[in-house]
Amino acid sequence: MSEHSVIIRFKYESTNLKALHDLEDQLSEAIEEAGEGECDGHDITPDMRDATIYLYGPDAELLYVAAKQVLQQSDCVKRAVATLRFGPAEDGVPERVETLE
Repeated sequence: MSEHSVIIRFKYESTNLKALHDLEDQLSEAIEEAGEGECDGHDITPDMRDATIYLYGPDAELLYVAAKQVLQQSDCVKRAVATLRFGPAEDGVPERVETLE
């Protein structure tokens, strides 16, 4: 089974990490409930203005569908861009970029 991913980069609109941790919990719940994979953590810049969340599973399309509504409803996510990678992290693997509004 190839490992697909959805990497979400966004402007983080909060002054503390609670909103980011809550978002990760909500994403984990939605993705696991759909049976599509897992939320594997986040990175955030030292100034807390930009964040990245990592999602992994067997199908990037279905993983994105499972996560999209949670991301759109979150108050701390602004100007999000999701990169869907259709295979392992290596050169030549197809990717698609989606803008969340």
